[in-house]
Amino acid sequence: MTEVIVMPDRPDWPGWGPTDQPPPSFDEAPGEPVSEERRTIVLDWTVNEYVARGWRLESRSPTQAIMTQGDPVNHVLHAILTIFTCLLWGIVWVVIAATSKQQRVSLTVDRTGHVAVVQSPV
Repeated sequence: MTEVIVMPDRPDWPGWGPTDQPPPSFDEAPGEPVSEERRTIVLDWTVNEYVARGWRLESRSPTQAIMTQGDPVNHVLHAILTIFTCLLWGIVWVVIAATSKQQRVSLTVDRTGHVAVVQSPV
């Protein structure tokens, strides 16, 4: 007999998932400039928080990261399907294009270690 173990969607294990506290290595005085290494640590922590919430990392530098959530619509595939189905697939294509959402966020760490979050249109 095989035992099936079901894993929860979001486990409540310690250290798993997003936290609301700053990284432990960030203990500089507020408003004081921080080193490049500390800025990278803060960005790492922020990126991990976004990844734990379902975002994907699109690009990254030591003090900036671009995060995305959602998938873009494959318009080429839908155009081909619309042609082969004599425009019937066009209805499905319009619904998918109208309801699909893709979000993009830019995370930038300034000299004082604060993270600026900028939502960008897609």
